[in-house]
Amino acid sequence: MFLSFRIHRFFGAVLSMVLLAFCFCGGTLAAVRQVEQSDGVKLPILMYHSVLKDAHAQGKYVVSPGTLESDFAWLNRNGYHTVVVQDLLDYVNGRVPLPEKPVMITFDDGFYNNYYYAYPIAKKYHAKIVISPVGAYTDQYTGGDADHPNYSYLTWGEIKEMMSSGVVEIQNHSYQMHSLRPRCGSKKMKRESTAAYQAALRNDLGKMQREMLEHTGYSPTAFVYPFGAVSEASVPVLREMGFQASMNCMEKMNRITLDPACLFGLGRYLRPAGLSSNSFFRGIGLS
Repeated sequence: MFLSFRIHRFFGAVLSMVLLAFCFCGGTLAAVRQVEQSDGVKLPILMYHSVLKDAHAQGKYVVSPGTLESDFAWLNRNGYHTVVVQDLLDYVNGRVPLPEKPVMITFDDGFYNNYYYAYPIAKKYHAKIVISPVGAYTDQYTGGDADHPNYSYLTWGEIKEMMSSGVVEIQNHSYQMHSLRPRCGSKKMKRESTAAYQAALRNDLGKMQREMLEHTGYSPTAFVYPFGAVSEASVPVLREMGFQASMNCMEKMNRITLDPACLFGLGRYLRPAGLSSNSFFRGIGLS
């Protein structure tokens, strides 16, 4: 099983003692951190969307519950430990070391089937996951027609329940910018002024932040770009609004250092159907 938070703390304490011994042997903690910062900690982030049993529905953005559980089991067998954004913030701020072989498991859009299938699997493996719902969808299905694995989205009650379990972290995927027209996600439109774009982004993300606070008492710390559509002009707005991290859809291995800037533009590997867990993970360089 994935190591529990308490075990992480134990290894953190052991690491602290090792570092202290290093200091007394003529080295310095600053020197250790300098090396740590230059190399960084490798962090693969996995990107899932919908989870459905219907084989005809499975494809680039939909995997089966069996595939999802197989992925969790593979990561468990190969010594990976799940982290969420808060773990990265704690590490960057110097409070808590990351576990050995960290991995982040993310789900975009907030499908109800994340609650129905992924949430129980995460609890079974004592793993942590990050779900980034679209606020407008959550409002819609909280109002009715909820709890259909094939098409519904999460309700505020389900989000709050998952968060209270300690297994699920919720991040901001916009309130209503998950569409391809008139703009592609939260991307700046071609003839849109920077000021107009930033105002639109500020208003949309701000609405999601307010609704999260109202319904859960929590404000997300990371923005997950819809469709991975990034505009350079978005970054100042994210920082101004207090976001401390962002994720896109660029498939790359992340390096987490002690520089907070490393948490902006985190890349993720899309997990499609049709590949065994071993083939998928070996293909993105995990071992």
